[in-house]
Amino acid sequence: MLLLLATVLVGWRILKPAEVLATAKTPYPPLVVSNRGVVARLNVAPLIIQDRMRVYAAKHQVRADEPVYSRGVNTTRWSLRRWPAQLSGVVAQETTVVTRWTDGAVVALDGRTGNIAWRAQGPDGIDYNGHRTGATTVWRPTGLFTAAGTVVVSDDKQAIAYDVSTGAQRWQATLPAGCVDGFTTSGGAYVCATGAFAVDTGKPVPGWPTGPFVPLGCDVGRSGCGGLRDAKNQGWMTTKAAASRAVALDRAGSTVANGVVVSPGGGLVTAYRPDGKTLWTWTGSAKVLGTVTGRVLLVTPRRKLVVLNSATGELVYQFGLMFRREDNDWDIGRVQVSEHYLAIERLRKGGEKDADSPLYYYSTDTVLLTAL
Repeated sequence: MLLLLATVLVGWRILKPAEVLATAKTPYPPLVVSNRGVVARLNVAPLIIQDRMRVYAAKHQVRADEPVYSRGVNTTRWSLRRWPAQLSGVVAQETTVVTRWTDGAVVALDGRTGNIAWRAQGPDGIDYNGHRTGATTVWRPTGLFTAAGTVVVSDDKQAIAYDVSTGAQRWQATLPAGCVDGFTTSGGAYVCATGAFAVDTGKPVPGWPTGPFVPLGCDVGRSGCGGLRDAKNQGWMTTKAAASRAVALDRAGSTVANGVVVSPGGGLVTAYRPDGKTLWTWTGSAKVLGTVTGRVLLVTPRRKLVVLNSATGELVYQFGLMFRREDNDWDIGRVQVSEHYLAIERLRKGGEKDADSPLYYYSTDTVLLTAL
């Protein structure tokens, strides 16, 4: 009987709910911008914070390392591990890193130190779905969005908005039926298939087009989106509080880059004003990866990064997206573009569709990190 009791107690000590926080021991790293080009390949996807630090996701842990340009994953700067809760998503604004967990906990960390800045209780998050790299968890989290100093946590029934800096609840709303596939806009709205709400007040935004929507020109994940296409495939700019019609976004494959519409197709990349007037044309086949200040980033079928001036279309620079002697025979998975760095999750061309398959990713170190 005593042996059985001892076994139960040992099992409880191992399996009981736990939270372990390890904070930073060194000062916040300075901003260092590497020379342009491919700088590293990693086995996990980094959420790049202020171009100074990288944050990674695992099933029960969020952790950070530095510097951004390091060729491999370094010693952990800070970490938060929780058990048995799983990590559902990670987002960041400025130096605040906000995590969401399956038990409903929303835990915000000071990205400079790893100290807990605030915590709240929201709706339960989804199980960890980052697979091997964690890319979905940090670059496309479900039900976790940022905009205008606010973080929005949602499921299919409710949305709760918190002040990113303090954790103070700004509003809570019961979502209308069918309010799924949410995102936030650069104009400060939280949008779902059946409604739109101001992120600072939670009040409905009138005059919104009819969903479901395809968000366009977003920052990380589905946050800060500059445009959308509605249920009729009509394009709208969302850089202001209310959506405004943009006929140039009606074109399939078009997106928003620094306030202009960029549309690849037919061996050309063309930029338009929202009203459809042509601004410039670049000759070549390419896909739009994202934007940084004053520039639009393209990638060609041969995996060359082409950076153009978003106002004039002039070539700023270009280089191949290969690490040393690697080939360019890969497909593009999820992506993060920061002001000075680009990270790409590379997938095996013609590989399996199951992310848990060993034939899904391009290589062991499948995330390519590039300095811009």
